[in-house]
Amino acid sequence: MSEKHRCVWAGNLDIYQDYHDEEWGVPVHDDQMLFEMITLEGAQAGLNWITILKKREGYRKAFDNFDVKKISRYTEKKIEKNLLNPGIVRNKLKVRSTVSNAKAFIAIQKEFGSFDKYIWQFVNGKPIINKWKKMEQVPASTAESDAMSKDLKKRGFKFVGTTICYAYMQAVGMVNDHTTDCFRYKDCC
Repeated sequence: MSEKHRCVWAGNLDIYQDYHDEEWGVPVHDDQMLFEMITLEGAQAGLNWITILKKREGYRKAFDNFDVKKISRYTEKKIEKNLLNPGIVRNKLKVRSTVSNAKAFIAIQKEFGSFDKYIWQFVNGKPIINKWKKMEQVPASTAESDAMSKDLKKRGFKFVGTTICYAYMQAVGMVNDHTTDCFRYKDCC
């Protein structure tokens, strides 16, 4: 039986391959999952994605399964408790940003009806299908991620620079950046 051809970044670790094969590049329209992914992408800033993937369950436990309403009401005591939690990245700014981002997320939901409607407007409601032959061709940011970053920051979000926003767009399927020889490419078109 032949081995599946994956994007090079998926490597040979099961945790990476599972994420690549099951999630990365698949369009997400569930607000809770969209919040989870924007939180995790922001937590990754300055770190490797493997670090975040390994701590993902810890994040789900620490942040009430990414329930934005609960997170938006976190007290200083709850924030301090999370800062001692080895199951997540214990960066003060990142932990605090999760709480402030939850509040900004709720404001967007109220304004647009859902975060999904808001965030997908940056790609006109449908995934951008790229045709990269090699990972080296994939950009770190685009005009769309620039616009998303600028607007999210204006609305009070933290840890949403253009590179983070582009990684987010890839993760939630707003862009298909699987290389054309990857077995997942056609599935995500």
